Amino acid sequence: MSGKNVVIVESPAKAKTINKYLGSDYTVLASFGHVRDLPAKDGSVLPDEDFAMSWELSDRAERQIKEITKAAKAADTIFLATDPDREGEAISWHVQQVLGERLKLDGKTVRRVTFNEITKNTILDAIRNPRDLDQPLIDAYMARRALDYLVGFTLSPVLWRKLPGSRSAGRVQSVALRLICEREAEIEIFVPREYWSVEATFTTTEGGTFTARLTHLNGKKLDKFALANEADAKAAVEVLAKAAFRVGAVERKQARRNPSPPFITSTLQQEASRKLGFGATRTMRLAQKLYEGIELGGETVGLITYMRTDGTSLSQEAIGSIRALIDRDFGGSYVPAQPRIYKSTAKNAQEAHEAIRPTDIMRRPGDVAQYLDRDELRLYDLIWKRTVACEMESAVLDQVAVDVDATDHSATLRATGSIIRFDGFLRLYQEGKDDTGGDDEQDRRLPAMKETDPLTRGEVRPEQHFTQPPPRFTEASLVKRLEELGIGRPSTYASILQVLQDRDYVKLENRRFVPEDRGRLVTAFLSNFFERYVEYDFTADLEEKLDEISTGSIAWRDVLRQFWFDFHKAVDGTKELTVSSVLDTLDRELGPHFFGEPTEDRPNPRACPTCGEGRLSIKLGKFGAFIGCSNYPTCNYTRPLTAGEGSENEGDDGPRHLGNDPVTGLPVTLRRGPYGQYVQLGPKEGAVAVEAEAPAKGKGKKAAVEKPKRVSLPRGEDVALLTLDRALGLLSLPRDIGHHPETKEMIQAGIGRFGPYLKHGGVYKSLTADDDVLEVGMNRAVALLGDKLTKAGPLRELGEHPRDKGPVSIHSGRFGPYVKHAKTMASLRKGMEVESLTMEQAIELLDAKSGGAKGKTAKKAPAADGDAAEKPKAAKAAARKAPAKKTAAKAPAKKAASATKTKKTAAAD
Repeated sequence: MSGKNVVIVESPAKAKTINKYLGSDYTVLASFGHVRDLPAKDGSVLPDEDFAMSWELSDRAERQIKEITKAAKAADTIFLATDPDREGEAISWHVQQVLGERLKLDGKTVRRVTFNEITKNTILDAIRNPRDLDQPLIDAYMARRALDYLVGFTLSPVLWRKLPGSRSAGRVQSVALRLICEREAEIEIFVPREYWSVEATFTTTEGGTFTARLTHLNGKKLDKFALANEADAKAAVEVLAKAAFRVGAVERKQARRNPSPPFITSTLQQEASRKLGFGATRTMRLAQKLYEGIELGGETVGLITYMRTDGTSLSQEAIGSIRALIDRDFGGSYVPAQPRIYKSTAKNAQEAHEAIRPTDIMRRPGDVAQYLDRDELRLYDLIWKRTVACEMESAVLDQVAVDVDATDHSATLRATGSIIRFDGFLRLYQEGKDDTGGDDEQDRRLPAMKETDPLTRGEVRPEQHFTQPPPRFTEASLVKRLEELGIGRPSTYASILQVLQDRDYVKLENRRFVPEDRGRLVTAFLSNFFERYVEYDFTADLEEKLDEISTGSIAWRDVLRQFWFDFHKAVDGTKELTVSSVLDTLDRELGPHFFGEPTEDRPNPRACPTCGEGRLSIKLGKFGAFIGCSNYPTCNYTRPLTAGEGSENEGDDGPRHLGNDPVTGLPVTLRRGPYGQYVQLGPKEGAVAVEAEAPAKGKGKKAAVEKPKRVSLPRGEDVALLTLDRALGLLSLPRDIGHHPETKEMIQAGIGRFGPYLKHGGVYKSLTADDDVLEVGMNRAVALLGDKLTKAGPLRELGEHPRDKGPVSIHSGRFGPYVKHAKTMASLRKGMEVESLTMEQAIELLDAKSGGAKGKTAKKAPAADGDAAEKPKAAKAAARKAPAKKTAAKAPAKKAASATKTKKTAAAD
């Protein structure tokens, strides 16, 4: 193609690779993702103006756009080559809009190109076959972005007003959180049910052994709970112990097991979680690197196709290459007669792109191992194996079921097993299993048997079981569930799961999601007051409409109008909602979780443990929710918002009453401040009331309130184990450890702004994480201070001052060496050496600093009344302030603009 050409992609790594493929006639630049977005403030989407949207360039994007504009100005053709999905189409549209505003694009050709893999042939083919921007895809992006903004910036402020301490709500984020919270609620109310099974070992006449499980007893078929307790199991064992056995019916059938489809975004995230232990975000980050390109022997090559897709299809060229590799590496018997064609079963799948696969299947994992780090190689290996296996022949298994009958017809047991007759794709890959391990099916082989053969009974084993609650969601199972419900898109799952953790709504424990109490509160609030908008079907139906927009079936503004009318009405309905009514609802909804159900030992789980008369309930404070007593302020009992009596959580807000100081009678509480947790003594009873009644600023003198004593908790302190005695010990700091054996000065231990420390004269030494500020003794203190005290001594003694009393010495300071005499200190000048400094030089430095002897002649006479030190400081301060007056008028305007921009912020999906 002749003329100057500019190609715009998303990432600089991709730009570098593509530039090599296209040559000198092309300039390839990166947009670094989205160049514009909706400003994080009210008014970015205006429903009353037919959903007009205001877009804003970020500072980073402005730099990129300037570079792109400069290159585009001298170009004839501009290729928009962002990612081949809805987001990529939107980025291209934004770039075109900005260039249109700045260049007008008169006389220039702007075309859209897409490619599913970064290889030379694919890139060149895309450039030869450009197209126009896909307006329905852009409309679908606009609708999705507007919806997420409207939900986030309309619903989140309601949360902030009605539920202090909550962070944000989102269209998909809140539904995912509901899934996690509801699963946890199922687990909590689950009551295990006991049941027993009985197995026996048998030996055939030829010496083969196998295990069978009891299925029928005394003519009755046993269901799962037929043997309800140990007595039932023992009775069954007695029946088996008295009987002789033979082989009953033998059933054989052949089964075929087919391979799983190639990876799409969600299944890659699930399988990487199961097999590699990768989170969704980590998986996508690694996949992005493999897609954008890796240096292979001096050439940058994309190793996999685009990793954000819900299509399971493969190109005919790729299928042909895979089948050729299978024939070469495994043999013709592993190549099916016809290629396998896959169709996605995921709800709302668009199937616009190929599945995730290696760009060159002949590039085996071993071939690229030296160019990849460990995690990149493991992920590439997973993708490569899954891709090859999906086109391999099915596995063939012989499944056998054998009944073992008691000769007196008192019991029947059953043994099942499988033998792999042909391993097919299982030779390379099995979904959900570690490929290095054996196959469970092969471990259940049965010996050869035929009907009526006698059997010798061996050990009979009764085994107790309990039903298990549903498991907590892993990243893999949550992504799978969202996909099954049709909620969210492949590109959004990783960010959704990360947002839930960043907001402290959930945490990962043993790779499973556990809802935090803050997350439970948000879910309970939304489920009670915005039920429709966290319903699974509603969210899935909205996803379907967004997909219909992308195909041009419906207009995007029609979808927004229909949504906004009902949603805005629901939000308006909460204006009269009081915080107290919200608390009553949450207290009723979550009470069983936080307080438990009544039991014989605790007939009233809400009884206050301090006063015994008050009722515990959920309350709201400045930093969020906590548990408090209804008799406040008479009773000050509080505890963090955590489930169960007496349980504590370091991350929860709200004061926790530890007891009263036996000396003063004041309450001791654990609290959270802006800089972490601390213990507090007091205030005195009535102090809160006095403070509340104090007049407003400018209307009289405020009543004096004694400030309570506080001390920060040492880092690593386990708040769950914090007792009243320990809290009082911390409040009594600093404490005297004893006199130093050499200096005879007192050593103290205390807690300062940088944590626990030792103090010896003017020397401070931080305690280590293993040292307890309340327990550290003399020997340990001397050892810790030893090196510090050595360093604190003078570097060199110069002798007695020739005019005044006292020694002159050289010390090491924060800004270098200095000379010291009494309280006067003067830094050494540049070029002066500690070892060669003379007394005369030291006196000159000290005099210049203090205004003595020689120093006085070099300075003006000091002002009267002792102001010599103050006036120079004031003059310097005035000099520093003077220039600021020129710009003082501009500063407030900038500050106001900034405040307006960030007045309200909320995260959307």
